[in-house]
Amino acid sequence: MQKKVIGDVTEESSLKIVSVIDKDTYGYGSVSKNNNDSNLEKSYMKKSCTLKHAEKLERELKTMLHFRANPFIVQASCPHLHFEYNTKSATLCYIYMEYASLGNLDKMISDAGGKLPEDSVRRATRMILQGLKALHAEGYLHCDLKPSNVFVFPSSRPGEPWDLKLTGFGLSKDPTMDSMLLFPGTREYMPPEATMPNMFSGMDRLIGPSRDIWSLGHTVLRMLGGILEEMGHSIAWTTGFYISPVATDFYMWCCKLRPTERPTIDELLDHPFVAERPSSFHEVSIFSKEQSYFRRHDELIPQHPIPDPLGTFNRFVNRSLHYPATR
Repeated sequence: MQKKVIGDVTEESSLKIVSVIDKDTYGYGSVSKNNNDSNLEKSYMKKSCTLKHAEKLERELKTMLHFRANPFIVQASCPHLHFEYNTKSATLCYIYMEYASLGNLDKMISDAGGKLPEDSVRRATRMILQGLKALHAEGYLHCDLKPSNVFVFPSSRPGEPWDLKLTGFGLSKDPTMDSMLLFPGTREYMPPEATMPNMFSGMDRLIGPSRDIWSLGHTVLRMLGGILEEMGHSIAWTTGFYISPVATDFYMWCCKLRPTERPTIDELLDHPFVAERPSSFHEVSIFSKEQSYFRRHDELIPQHPIPDPLGTFNRFVNRSLHYPATR
């Protein structure tokens, strides 16, 4: 394939790999830069995969190009899918995108000791919502939202520590794709309608924006200190940290069992947990001692509770959120 201009790099051969990024769902990432330039701002992320997964890589590139210039979505550095034949006669394909020098959200959580301050979670969630809003407004779904698919960049705004952008669109759904299809993803962030569709009927069986909402809820839980554990044939989210009532309410609203009962992006942007305008949180409902916040195994995650400012939720945070593992 003919070499193309990448940013201000006129020859692709002038790029060299300076570090390798962990493997994701279907490809490998590496950081490349101009041999004659040590400036990280002139670096690019090169994502490559075998020909077997070329369709996913092409889908990722097309999605980034569709949302070019959106500040909450990672940008492609070159509009072309490249092919390369190596010495083993295997065909590789790759794309270039902007380099996130601060890593991804998963790394940021790990570097912070497994839990972000709630103010940081609030800011991060608002940025992720803005990225999802752009996708959903155009009929796109991410379908694999998780912390490792959120890149962290130095902030372009004075006084702010970082900015977030969505990435990892290889498993995404565009408006032309059938909503009855079962789109793959990462099991611990996939909603029940994607892993156990026979539990649902009618509109609840369709793959729609509510899928990303569920994944967002678990991404928020991960930022708040949630830990994933394997328990036999199930996986479980647990947390021993205090989670404020307003954050609890946001998470549980995202994780309504029925997809049609989950909120929209605009509704979540108005939620007191992420709303930029000052707001109060007055709704109170004390749950009886007999009522468990978390159901087990095939019952998945329960109905959305109104938070208890007296801290009732935190007497239950050490219970596990269980749901069957998909194989």
